[in-house]
Amino acid sequence: MSLDVSPALLEQAERGEVDEAAFVDCVRTSLPYAWEMVSSLVAQLKVDGGDFADNQTPPPDEQARGQLLRALASDAIRGALQRHFGVRLAFQNCHRVAVFPLDPSVDDTLARFTSVRNQLLNQSPELRDC
Repeated sequence: MSLDVSPALLEQAERGEVDEAAFVDCVRTSLPYAWEMVSSLVAQLKVDGGDFADNQTPPPDEQARGQLLRALASDAIRGALQRHFGVRLAFQNCHRVAVFPLDPSVDDTLARFTSVRNQLLNQSPELRDC
């Protein structure tokens, strides 16, 4: 299961609209490794500036790797994280998460990061089965 959904949040979903802050909190508590990764990269981007901040260190274990995959493969979770933190997220190699500001001046950098070329250049034998 991707998220540990409380009965109250599930009831809210069954009734109709869901409070996004409650959903974001569910993501935060259900996927703590992924949450920490994204929030630390957002902080790094704010402190260092630049076009983006990214992580190139593989997760410590399969549980952490699974959290990243669930957070970034789900359109709903990924979108909620982007809105919550005010960034655009990019993802490569089952662990390379990057945060980009919403500023259109970094659109070319984001396009390069998410290009087929860069996906191929960021492969390695160590990450083959990640």
